[in-house]
Amino acid sequence: MDSEKVIKRDNEYVLHTYNRSPIVLEKGHGLYAEGPEGQKYLDFTSGIGVNSLGYCDLAWAEAVSQQAHKLQHTSNLYYTAPCGKLAKKLCKRTGMSKVFFGNSGAEANEGAIKAARKYSVDHYGKDRYNVITLVNSFHGRTLATLTATGQEVFHNYFGPFNEGFQYVPAGDIEALRELVDRHTCAVMMELIQGEGGVMALDPEYVQAVRALCDEKDLVLIVDEVQTGVGRTGTFLCCEHYNLKPDIVTLAKGLGGGLPIGAVLMNEKVAEGMGPGTHGSTFGGNPVVCAGANVVVDRLDQSFLAQVSERAVQLRTGLAKLPHVKNISGIGLMVGIEFFDVQAADVLAACREKGLLVLTAKTRLRLLPPLTVSEHEVDMALEVLAEVLGTMEPTAPKEQA
Repeated sequence: MDSEKVIKRDNEYVLHTYNRSPIVLEKGHGLYAEGPEGQKYLDFTSGIGVNSLGYCDLAWAEAVSQQAHKLQHTSNLYYTAPCGKLAKKLCKRTGMSKVFFGNSGAEANEGAIKAARKYSVDHYGKDRYNVITLVNSFHGRTLATLTATGQEVFHNYFGPFNEGFQYVPAGDIEALRELVDRHTCAVMMELIQGEGGVMALDPEYVQAVRALCDEKDLVLIVDEVQTGVGRTGTFLCCEHYNLKPDIVTLAKGLGGGLPIGAVLMNEKVAEGMGPGTHGSTFGGNPVVCAGANVVVDRLDQSFLAQVSERAVQLRTGLAKLPHVKNISGIGLMVGIEFFDVQAADVLAACREKGLLVLTAKTRLRLLPPLTVSEHEVDMALEVLAEVLGTMEPTAPKEQA
């Protein structure tokens, strides 16, 4: 089926909640995706940070296929080996105690909020339930995680919202300290605000938040849905900050392309989450976990060192391009702010030249697969240089 028919059918039957790019992707390998008519794209989006090993990695695809031929689902009434193997690997890599598996980042963050509140209720009573998050954060699109998201633009149309969420500006420890009271149970934050423009938090602020949580016995939740699983050059972004959270959430790149979410907890929080406190029909699915095991196994120190090397190469090259004002983020989570051109215009021009990129607010965002090669970084920089070299300054405007 050709691209025109695919797009027409989608527009007719799929709910219009996505502002899709006008291209169809049919197959892919490595960093390249292809359309039905043979169009070829160098993909620096990795499905918004999901395809951590690129398209159709052979070891990943083989593991998923073998498990699908053996046992595709059982529910959580029974044990399966891939689930336990993945849980053990995640705990050993992160120093956390227990893992709950779900199916998405939003579901992982829902589980984190529940676990934090359960700990607080068990130890302090039912009126200690407030979760403080940061202005400009993004934690998901379910009602609870949407409420936790500190951006008013996402709050339109969907009220009334859940009680128990408050917001403070990122980086302002005094504002956070003033907001904490006897009703506060947790602080939840992204170390790099991805949808908020790829903005990394200050390390001193992060340590001050950890100290405040220790002082008040608040649960510290770190949302690593986008930053985790090697994206910043370490398995967790927490490692850059020398941070030990009470709960950390993962999703996106963990499954290598299949839906998964994970809530990692330390012993303090995990001990309160007994049978019946949480659940997910598809959580810990053996096919998904088989793929995730391949991803985690691949991310050894040598692999992560290559991620860091490619990140330096990419950032160094980007800084030399015309119109570029600054580069944000850490590792292969890259935000690009421009002086006088619009990120949406750069995205469209790159797409026409066969390079797929993203935006985050007014910035261009790059999330290439972690397997990106030196040559592929050079190719992306070449396209960006060509695009930016021909663009004329434009008036500033807000972008989604």
